[in-house]
Amino acid sequence: MTDLPPDLPRLRTLETWLALALDEVRQAIALAERREAERRRGLEVRPALPEWLLEQGLNRDSAPVQVHVGGCWNAGKRVRGIGRDGALRVLTDGVKACGACRPDSELGLLD
Repeated sequence: MTDLPPDLPRLRTLETWLALALDEVRQAIALAERREAERRRGLEVRPALPEWLLEQGLNRDSAPVQVHVGGCWNAGKRVRGIGRDGALRVLTDGVKACGACRPDSELGLLD
């Protein structure tokens, strides 16, 4: 058997403590369920990655540095999404294609 106390006052105290502990566990479960629902919702409403990325130079006035395929691991922090036509235009204007994701091949410029 269990090691429960034999007298009623201590059993009632234990019952109260267990009820409070169970309430805390249920609150923690509800919080975890809300966080998981928020995480799933965030994934559902996340905007799609742009198909092509244009990596900017060090300041606002400098020329673009590279073109990347959207989601490229090698893209720097100073990127903005551009469309297919924009990617083709800047590549044909002489902006370098990323050597990792090869947007020039993806766009059919090297075929």
